[in-house]
Amino acid sequence: MKKNLKYNLVWLLIAALAYAFIYVLYVTGVITPFTEYTLITIGINIMLALGLNLIIGFSGQFSLGHAGFMAIGAYSAAIMSVKYPTMGGFFSGILLGIVISGIVALLVGIPTLRLKGDYLAIATLGISEIIRIIIINMKELTNGPAGIFGIPPMVNWVMVFGFVVAVTLVIVNFIHSGPGRATMAIREDEIAAESMGVNTTKYKVAAFIIGAITASVAGAIYSSYVQTIAPKDFGFMKSIDILIIVVFGGIGSVTGTFIAAIVLGILNMFLQDAGALRMIIYALALIIIMIFKPGGLLGTWEFSVKKLFEKKEDKSNASIES
Repeated sequence: MKKNLKYNLVWLLIAALAYAFIYVLYVTGVITPFTEYTLITIGINIMLALGLNLIIGFSGQFSLGHAGFMAIGAYSAAIMSVKYPTMGGFFSGILLGIVISGIVALLVGIPTLRLKGDYLAIATLGISEIIRIIIINMKELTNGPAGIFGIPPMVNWVMVFGFVVAVTLVIVNFIHSGPGRATMAIREDEIAAESMGVNTTKYKVAAFIIGAITASVAGAIYSSYVQTIAPKDFGFMKSIDILIIVVFGGIGSVTGTFIAAIVLGILNMFLQDAGALRMIIYALALIIIMIFKPGGLLGTWEFSVKKLFEKKEDKSNASIES
């Protein structure tokens, strides 16, 4: 427990240094309103991809329904923010989205996570589309296909940074916990894990719920920042966009998720003036990476504070013995 606290404190120190670096860029005028949009988009994508990577990379379940849970969070925060245009209304919307997405993930996770591979992907895609269709048909509450306009802006880069740090700590601590190790055992060999007494359904559903909740939080932040949302924003291609970040960085690598979200975000920013060629260049870059690095940029490699401490301890022990 003390070691986990020490590692978390080190990660918080790294986050504080990153915050100071970004703050200096703001003060010196390096970050403009345009680059701020890219920065916040990267933060939202990191949260979305971390949750999906937990489901795909660490529990071994192939999901294409992430956009649906993002939509739940976005509409919950938007409706509450419009009705109560205060920080209290915004955060109550985030909490409402967390509760709804958690319940939905639990209800659909128990039956669907018994499926595997393509069948699970189709099932989760269907769930995402059901959520989107429900939103379209709840016209009195969600304004139907037209979406919600004039959402009060409550989000800035500081808040996004704080949520990215919080989501990262939650997911990383879950991965290194007992349930997290059980989840990864299921990924490696579900039959073997079950034969050792691991409740596979329980841990797969737990990972699915955490991933859904992080998507909901990211959706809430997205809605407040862009101030306009519509059901079309949360279609099949949104789930694919998030999946691309996970695959690009490395399935099962939190560090890879960060790097992929940053690289793709910056690439999109520089390709804004390319017009129709933007998506072609973007797709070619992805294809090249997949050809030469099929496991993603980092594969399953992970930057680990724990390993750094272990190396220092080994060196100190070796010096004492000598």
